[in-house]
Amino acid sequence: MNREHTAETAPTALIVVSHHRSDSLTSAVAERAAKRLAAGGYRVDVLDLHEEGFDPRGRVADEPDYGNRDKVYSPEVHRHIARVHAADVIVAVFPIWWFGLPALLKGWIDRVWNYGLTYGRSKSPMHSKRMLWLALAGLAEDDPNADLIHSMLDGTLRRGISEFCGIPEVHTAALFDSEAQGLTGADRDRHYRELFAKADKAIDRMI
Repeated sequence: MNREHTAETAPTALIVVSHHRSDSLTSAVAERAAKRLAAGGYRVDVLDLHEEGFDPRGRVADEPDYGNRDKVYSPEVHRHIARVHAADVIVAVFPIWWFGLPALLKGWIDRVWNYGLTYGRSKSPMHSKRMLWLALAGLAEDDPNADLIHSMLDGTLRRGISEFCGIPEVHTAALFDSEAQGLTGADRDRHYRELFAKADKAIDRMI
């Protein structure tokens, strides 16, 4: 990336954080990502869904009308999609719960990534963007069910959401054993250093 960008011409990275605790590992990873992207020349917009009070519940006003791609949705949806459209890079940072997205992030996708706003046009509004899904998983990577996490990341998220909406470059990364089960002391510290290093590597692909 050209580090000679001015503040006015620098590309924008939107970091979408989905966790109810500001002291969570998810929040720590998001904060680290924001600093790394800023150091790489991006203007960073951090969208903390919980902190900003986003309501993930569906509503009639935000139901798509497949006969009208120019439908006006709720003001909340249009405020959020404006931030999505303004971003060159989108990074979603979230925990995996029950092998899927947390309700807050799923509701954000359901309401904001709506017909006519991210898909349903001959030229997608998302066609020039790049995206990273950065997930924190409680399971160990060698757990028999870890394949479900890989399937979600590369199936539902990469193909089913990002590529469906026309995003041409999509990356996924999972930080396994995010709770460091059974580890203490120096082993636990080393484990979290390794997780942060993996997160840094994933972010560096977007710089």
